[in-house]
Amino acid sequence: MSLKVGAHVSIAGGVDNAVANQVEVGGNCGQIFTHSPQVWQDPNIDDGEAERFREGTERDMEGPWVIHTSYLVNLCTPKEGLREKSLDSMQKEVDAAERLGIPYVNVHLGAHTGAGVEGGLDNAASVIDDLDVPDGVTILIESDAGAGTKLGGEFEHLAGIIDRTETDIDVCVDTAHAFAAGYDLSTPEAVDQTIGEFDDVVGLEHLEYVHLNDSKHECGTNKDEHAHIGEGHIGEAGMERFLNHPDLTDVPLALETPTEDGKSFAWNIDRVRELRRD
Repeated sequence: MSLKVGAHVSIAGGVDNAVANQVEVGGNCGQIFTHSPQVWQDPNIDDGEAERFREGTERDMEGPWVIHTSYLVNLCTPKEGLREKSLDSMQKEVDAAERLGIPYVNVHLGAHTGAGVEGGLDNAASVIDDLDVPDGVTILIESDAGAGTKLGGEFEHLAGIIDRTETDIDVCVDTAHAFAAGYDLSTPEAVDQTIGEFDDVVGLEHLEYVHLNDSKHECGTNKDEHAHIGEGHIGEAGMERFLNHPDLTDVPLALETPTEDGKSFAWNIDRVRELRRD
């Protein structure tokens, strides 16, 4: 299978610039925000930008883009005001995905803040089912590092939201998050065990994207801090097995690795290609 790998790139100056930014770091798929993720803000994409983005994607990309939603979105919240803001933001993101020809919108479940796991998952399902998701767009629930009352750290949470919603949704696994949540990926044997557990609990048919990141912290610490590929606690052996696992070789990868120590996305994408055996 062909390797689909890219990074989370900037849309500064217009969303159409994301294509050139991706090509520059050596990616052939990848992820964007449609606006600053730290504020409530609507995507501001004019028709010309959207057309140029679609044309550039068709010309230069091999794998799919994914939109990452605002960090403020909280699907699990019991607070009505936050729920409505999250619903409105999500609707605008799936609509933007349709305009741009992007098949996936990635979102964290968020924190239940006292509603409990079951209540939080019920809340999240109700938001998702209140969305008008365009044909050709799929919502991906991202795995989480599992700190505090955030949901998504356990594979059972991902399975639980899939079971609850009437909407066809799938999953994006973040390797650093899964590792932080206690799913070991640091040896070939651990990778096989974790992927097997994911398949048993969630189902590999629901895994549509991977955020490929190493971790600066040990397994099970619930600490979300990304490291360069092969240079964190997951390490080279774990990353190599993950990249060559027979059930994962065609899943697109988006890197959210840091820019530090003289290494950026381009270095990490090259590292992925070195570790992958085609």
